[in-house]
Amino acid sequence: MSITHFKNTAHMTLDASSPVAVPLGTPVAVTSVTCVECHDGVETGIWACTPGRWRRQIVQQEFCHFIQGRCTFTPDDGETLTIEAGDALMLPANSTGIWDIQETVRKTYVLIL
Repeated sequence: MSITHFKNTAHMTLDASSPVAVPLGTPVAVTSVTCVECHDGVETGIWACTPGRWRRQIVQQEFCHFIQGRCTFTPDDGETLTIEAGDALMLPANSTGIWDIQETVRKTYVLIL
């Protein structure tokens, strides 16, 4: 058995940065990510995003735990969720909607591919 230890995730340097795919106005949010594990239909990692509004495009089921920041997520078929550091979400597959990042967020995530 191999154990993956996410150490000091609040300060870990992330690998790749890019603007969000579907921005909604300015500023255009920039995401950064480091994939820690990816195998057997599961991807885990650390993700960050600067302030801005954009449309969620991920089709996989996702569990995420927010380490820093403040934002909202408004699902296409639901009410706005206010999310702060310490909160966790389980997003069903194909859950689309609008992210509005007010303060740079950082989260650990698990995608079920």
